[in-house]
Amino acid sequence: MVGGQFPVFDLGNFEKANAAERDRLGAEVDAICRSTGFLAITNHGVSQAVIDAVWGKAHDFFDLPPEQKQKSKAPYKGYPYGYLGPELEALAKSRDVDSPPDLKESFNGGPQRTPNGMTDKDALAFCYAPTIWPEAPEGFVDAWKAYYTSLEDLAARIMRLFAVALKLPEDYFERFIDAPISALRALNYPEQTVPPKPGQLRAGAHTDYGSLTILLPQEGSKGLELITPDGNWTPVPPVPGAFVINIGDLMALWTNDRWVSTMHRVVNPSPEDGGMDRRQSLAFFHQPNWDAEIVCLEQCLAPGEEPKYQPVLSGPYLMSKFQSTTK
Repeated sequence: MVGGQFPVFDLGNFEKANAAERDRLGAEVDAICRSTGFLAITNHGVSQAVIDAVWGKAHDFFDLPPEQKQKSKAPYKGYPYGYLGPELEALAKSRDVDSPPDLKESFNGGPQRTPNGMTDKDALAFCYAPTIWPEAPEGFVDAWKAYYTSLEDLAARIMRLFAVALKLPEDYFERFIDAPISALRALNYPEQTVPPKPGQLRAGAHTDYGSLTILLPQEGSKGLELITPDGNWTPVPPVPGAFVINIGDLMALWTNDRWVSTMHRVVNPSPEDGGMDRRQSLAFFHQPNWDAEIVCLEQCLAPGEEPKYQPVLSGPYLMSKFQSTTK
């Protein structure tokens, strides 16, 4: 946290500001990303009607009987899209930590178009695999696609903010994200009637894999925590009308760990704090183009300093991480 407070950033003000003010605001974001890599974005320009529609349709989907949800399940282990039932994923395993499966179910969808000329078999079988759409509730697919499109645009705008924060040309990242392999995930943490197993969380400790994540948590919900620089787990409060943004592993690689891909988790709050209650969230995982090569930025290297990481390709990196988490 910066100054002990969870940072809140007004994106609309940044976009309307003059060059000097944009540089000043960019420096604020640079300080946040050096510290925790988490911030709330307000004045983001995403229609409340679009948000409400996808939130309601996701809620109605998770209300369906299990056998109906299973009709849109991923067809085989490791398939990235469709319905993933409870206790089929352990996010801590992406960091080689053995843990019980996470207490959640999810619906997952990928890019809405495949780039012209894309022939990579892994890309076509993984990131560009068809989303297994549910038959119900009515209107689910349209609401999902409208939200995905809005979040894809918001992510590109945040990447322009990140470029300014890193003292790069504002359009620097655009060539890496003009065909992003982003994914949208609706998460439902079901009401719990029995205590969790030892070490079992709603979502185990992990970092996100890509450039940035845009999270819409349930209003008033508790449980999301991040590790602060002092090594303590600290709650991330939902900010009304805001998205929670965190950077992922590829931004840390791009910046040679100048920016931190912060470990976070979703814990079970005490029953008095709603720990047994149902909780929903929407997470948009922004990921650069399949074949984007992520190489340490020269601006993030001191004279004579060597990059900590070898360059990686966005798509194969994502695929290897995803496959380590599924049960």
